[in-house]
Amino acid sequence: MSENPSADAERLEAAATALSGFGRQKRYLLPILQMIQETCGYLSSEAIRMAAEHVDLPACEVYGVATFYNQFRFTPPGRNPIRICLGTACHVRGGEAILETFERTLNIEEGQTTADRLFSIERVACVGCCALAPVVTVDETVHGNMAFNKVPLVLEKYREKA
Repeated sequence: MSENPSADAERLEAAATALSGFGRQKRYLLPILQMIQETCGYLSSEAIRMAAEHVDLPACEVYGVATFYNQFRFTPPGRNPIRICLGTACHVRGGEAILETFERTLNIEEGQTTADRLFSIERVACVGCCALAPVVTVDETVHGNMAFNKVPLVLEKYREKA
């Protein structure tokens, strides 16, 4: 359930307006889905139906295309997206265990959002801060040299801002 249904509706309406810039051929499906996600933050069932109608495909086929690519989200992102780097340096220095600690602490899995929509978790290939491995970003803030005991401290910092 969305925290702000009117804002979600406004973003979906903006995406619908932007559809006029795309042709109606199937070849535009991926750019359309990317634009919708950029505008709305994720692909809702309404967004899938809207894209399907635009290119004259069944919604189930559009959903099948979208689920093939890991770039698409199907749940609203958290206000504070957490990205755990699992590039080589971060992986070797315990990135996977850091990911599991965030999942356990927030009681969600990678790709999910907390019920209050405060946090979402995503794994990323590399954030380009290998010297600080393992690295986590929250919003766009880099948290380097992450350790298990730092996870609650990082989360608390963002909970206080909420």
